[in-house]
Amino acid sequence: MADDGRRGEEDAGPGAAHHVFVVMEVLLEKLKVLNYEEEVLMKHNMKNLSRHYFVSSPYLASNPGEQFFMFTIIAAWLINEAGRPFTEPQEYDEPNATVSNILAELRAFGVKVDFPPSKLKSGSGEHVCLVLDRLAEEALRRKGFSFRRPHYPTETTEEESVMEDDAELTLSKVEEEMIEEPDDEEENVMDLEALKLRTTHTEAEPSSKPDEILESTVDASEWNLEVERVLPQLKVTIRTDNKDWRIHVDQMHQHRDGIKSSLKEAKSYLDKLQEDIGKTLEKVSSREKYINNQLEHLIQEYRSAQAKLSEAKERYQQASGGVTERTRVLAEISEELEKVKQEMEEKGSSMSDGAPVVKIKQSLNKLKQEILQMDVRIGVVEHTLLQAKLKEKSNMTRDMHATNIPEPAAGPFS
Repeated sequence: MADDGRRGEEDAGPGAAHHVFVVMEVLLEKLKVLNYEEEVLMKHNMKNLSRHYFVSSPYLASNPGEQFFMFTIIAAWLINEAGRPFTEPQEYDEPNATVSNILAELRAFGVKVDFPPSKLKSGSGEHVCLVLDRLAEEALRRKGFSFRRPHYPTETTEEESVMEDDAELTLSKVEEEMIEEPDDEEENVMDLEALKLRTTHTEAEPSSKPDEILESTVDASEWNLEVERVLPQLKVTIRTDNKDWRIHVDQMHQHRDGIKSSLKEAKSYLDKLQEDIGKTLEKVSSREKYINNQLEHLIQEYRSAQAKLSEAKERYQQASGGVTERTRVLAEISEELEKVKQEMEEKGSSMSDGAPVVKIKQSLNKLKQEILQMDVRIGVVEHTLLQAKLKEKSNMTRDMHATNIPEPAAGPFS
């Protein structure tokens, strides 16, 4: 299973981890189409969602409690917008029950849920974005809204106006400048490179110098007509590059002239505005001085009242300190008084109560019984001692008789 999951991640590509960012941005656009700002945010007095609000990332700040509550509110609203009644959850509802209800409604729309409900309790992550995205799709489908591909209008490319510096080579005077279209001009303009090649080619050929002066036999009027005919082909146009510094200088001069003309127009308005502001400031300052003069005595009274108030507060604080100290002493005295009262009550109750006397009598009776028992035991012990002494005395007497009997018997033998 781990190998399959790792293989799935490798097949998804390195950008799969960032797919949730795209899903969140698309979800935000769908919520804006559904007008969630007025129907959800303004109703609950919430701020607008950021582009990646429900994305779980270590680089984004997160607040699980707030995000989960926002998720439940938006999910409930989307379910209602999709045509199914759903009670709006409260902030202190059971999270497990709320998530289970949302997933049940999602399954009712035919969406397959293949993840545990605990994935939604954090309030952020890929599954939260997917659930809200599917609910937003259902709401948009019910409203009949669908996203289409954008249609871009065809833009007509304007022909670039190129500044041209025309240097004309003519054989005779030019009566008027020929203004032609760019296409015709390209056809009639001579190629400078071809002209250079032709010139070098003619120079390379051996020159044949005439032996005598050549004289033209062509009529002058026909020559002029031929000149007029080939005049457009003799026109040489040098196209300048847009990156040339001369063009930038010309543009700078044009912009400077435009700024000067605009400044002339705006300067009068600015001067008038400055004058009006100056007059208004003068009026405000004069009015302020007048109000200050009128309210001078009230200000003095207010200051004196403030001084009196500060003195009264100071005296109050001093008096409060004395009262606090006296209150503490009174509490100590009251505590001692309570102890004395308790001791007096205990002594009075013991003096008026006959229980101690009864206890003393019982103790005396018990002592008498113990004394009697002790006397009996003493008598028993004395009797035992007496018996032992008598027995010992009898034994001694018997021993003495036993030792004295043989002496008389020995007398006759002596």
